Amino acid sequence: MANKQHGFFSHQTLEKNIGLMIIASILVVSFAGLVQIIPLFFQHSTTQAAPGIEPYSALRLMGRDVYIREGCVGCHSQQVRMLQAEVQRYGLYSEATESVYDHPFLWGSKRTGPDLARVGERYSDEWHRIHLRDPRLVVPESNMPSYPWLQHALLDGQNVQERMRALRKLGVPYADAQIQAAPQEIAGKTEEDALVAYLQGLGVGLRKARQAEAEQARQAAGQGAAAAQGN
Repeated sequence: MANKQHGFFSHQTLEKNIGLMIIASILVVSFAGLVQIIPLFFQHSTTQAAPGIEPYSALRLMGRDVYIREGCVGCHSQQVRMLQAEVQRYGLYSEATESVYDHPFLWGSKRTGPDLARVGERYSDEWHRIHLRDPRLVVPESNMPSYPWLQHALLDGQNVQERMRALRKLGVPYADAQIQAAPQEIAGKTEEDALVAYLQGLGVGLRKARQAEAEQARQAAGQGAAAAQGN
């Protein structure tokens, strides 16, 4: 039995040749990964925007760029996991269809600060402004840095139209009229205005769409019950 000959394409060949085993492992893992990943590019559940999700306005788009530039994603995630504790704290868990217009996506992985996926309209604009200028005034235990200069930095002269055209090439459905009106939308606005607008919109579209769907379902159920009683 010890002298039994094995063919080249055998498990023993892989065990005795570490280089060949590495190559074979890479091929197997790559194939398995492609089988899992490629279908996601063609599924409606990952490629079509969820109800209420629309392309960012010019002001919110500039605010998102400020958010990225200042490294906010390094401390704040934008992805509520499917865990009961997270859903209770932050709201409905995140879905891939919420991020179809995000280039790049800002899901993040670190939570020095709270998740922001559902922060929109939970606080007033003034609260956000105070929080950005001096976080300790509204959250005494916060270790977030202050961003007082944002209130003085104007957005005028930014290449917002070029940014929107670039995003349109990536599939974001900006209309010509939206791109044309973008400079007027951000005229006289500060980076703080833009960042607050961006934060105030996070999670709002999907939340309102779901609330409208639930209200329609309740109305339909009420009408059905009324019809049944009438019969």
